[in-house]
Formats: sequence, C-alpha cells, structure tokens
Amino acid sequence: MQDIVGKRGWYFIFSALVIIPGLLSMILSPGWITGDSGLKAGIDFTSGSVMNVSFSNPDIDEEDIQARMSELGHDEALIQRIGGNSFFIRTVVLEEAVGDAPSERESIERGLEEFLGLERDRVEFDTVSPIVAQETVRTAFYALAAASVFILFFVWYAFRRVPKAHRYGVSAILALVHDLLIILGIFSILGRVINLEVNSMFIVGLLIVAGYSVNDTIVVFDRIRENVSRHPDRDLAPMVNLSIMESMGRSLNTSITTLVVLSAMLFIGGNSIRELLLVLAVGAVAGTYSSIFVASQFLVMWDRGEVGRFFRRRSTAAATTLIHLIGR
Repeated sequence: MQDIVGKRGWYFIFSALVIIPGLLSMILSPGWITGDSGLKAGIDFTSGSVMNVSFSNPDIDEEDIQARMSELGHDEALIQRIGGNSFFIRTVVLEEAVGDAPSERESIERGLEEFLGLERDRVEFDTVSPIVAQETVRTAFYALAAASVFILFFVWYAFRRVPKAHRYGVSAILALVHDLLIILGIFSILGRVINLEVNSMFIVGLLIVAGYSVNDTIVVFDRIRENVSRHPDRDLAPMVNLSIMESMGRSLNTSITTLVVLSAMLFIGGNSIRELLLVLAVGAVAGTYSSIFVASQFLVMWDRGEVGRFFRRRSTAAATTLIHLIGR
C-alpha cells in the first residue's frame, strides 16, 4: 500500500507553491494599500453603472467605443466585447435627469447611436450605488464567517465519539481556508491578466465550494473514524493512510464527474454565470486535493505533536533573534 501520509511534507510544499503566487498578487495589488481585497471588483462590490449594448455596424471594436465615450466625458469607461457586436460598458454611477436636461445614460445612448449605430432597443442597464456595494461586501464577509463557524461546530459534533473530536473540525476549517486561498489567488491573477472581475456570483461560488470541500473532507474523516474504531490500539498515521486509500477512488470519481459538467457549462453557458462556474471548477479540484492531502495530514501532524514543535521552533528562533538584536 502506498505511503501517502509519509509524504505529507511534499503536499504542503506543493500547496505553498500554488497559494503564494496568488497571495503575492493580492498583496502587491495597488488596491490593497487603500484597503481593497486585491481582487478586481465588479460592480456588485464597487459602485457604478453597467450597460450591455449591441451595434448594427459589424466593424465596431473596443477602441471605437472607448474614443466615443471619452468624447462624451467618460474616460474611465471600461469596454469589453462579450460576443459578436455586443459589448459590456462600465462607468461611474451615471447621474439622473435634472430638469429639462437629459440623464447621462440618455446622452451616452444618443451619442453611441448617432456615431456608432447603437441598437437602443437592445440596451441592458444597471446601477449599483456606493451604499449597496458596501453592504454587499459586508454581507459576503458575514456569510463566509458564519458558514465557517457552523462547519467547525458541525464537524466537531458529528465526530464527538472520536477521541479529540475538535481536531477534526479545526482540520476541516484549515482545509477550507486552503481552498479559499487558492481560489482568491487564482482570481487575483486572472484579474490582472484578463481583467476578470468578481461579483456576487463569486461569493455564491465560495459558499458552494465551502460545502463541497467540507463534504469531501468528511468522506475521508468518516472512513478514518471507522478504522480508528475498529483498531483503537493502532497508531493514527497508518489508519489515516488506509482510510485515504479506501476513499480516494470515490473522491476522484466525484470530482471528475463534477468537472465534466462544469466544463460543459463553461463552454455553452452564458457570461452571467462564468465567474460562478470558474469558482466551482477551481474549488472542485482544490477541495478534492485538500481532503486527501491536507485535512487528513493535519490530523496526523497534530497527533504526533508536529504542529506544536513547529510553533515552538518558530518562537524560539524569534526570541533568539530578538535577544541577538538587543545585545547589539
């Protein structure tokens, strides 16, 4: 039988190689300095107006629209083609009509229709105010925090008959944090590379991934519980290794079938759910990996006291360094 537990150090190194670039992308983001998340926020998390428009002229491109928007006083406009002669236009919050003066939306539509052939009957428009955007961010944070706390206590209660059941709950949360960091990092990088924005569907995806990841982890933990109950006198590490081998096939089959469906939806689905599908696809891969190679390894490390020794070494090294600096 393959010794998966014995190679746990390599799994953590691989996770670090995946997570660190994303963390650097978020930390080095200009928005991080001003308190933003390091992700390219969509209209749901900022404030602004968005328009989905189509043009009768087949030769229109982003540069033509950008030039016309600048002439209309909106240099900040973000233009993106979404297929054919359809484009996505994002601006600051457009002002409503005042007196006899037309609204900014009306002025933009007239300007684009006159010079570029905008089809005004196919315009889709939406606006999010700063207050709504701030409330969305706050609600998203509370939702993720509440879900994490609920998962911790649920796993703890579900494994209450296993010795030191709290370790299962904490390990599940650590694996979940591992998965979320991977998703956040990848989306931060994609935001830099292809201007991929995160919106409310991104938060929905994170919550779904939280459930998916924990479900996958519980499958492995449940097999560990059965094997530990059968052989209470044996060391935990071989029981974890045996449980992983017994449940790996199920976890991989579930992930593969999930990814096939998500891939099909990504190719044939609309742009409105693209972020959600990407989050789920990345989360399915990360969740399967963490349930096998991260969450269960935390249990072994904790059982062998490796976590405590790690932090004691770090504390001793920090204290030695501080004493050395004071001595100078």
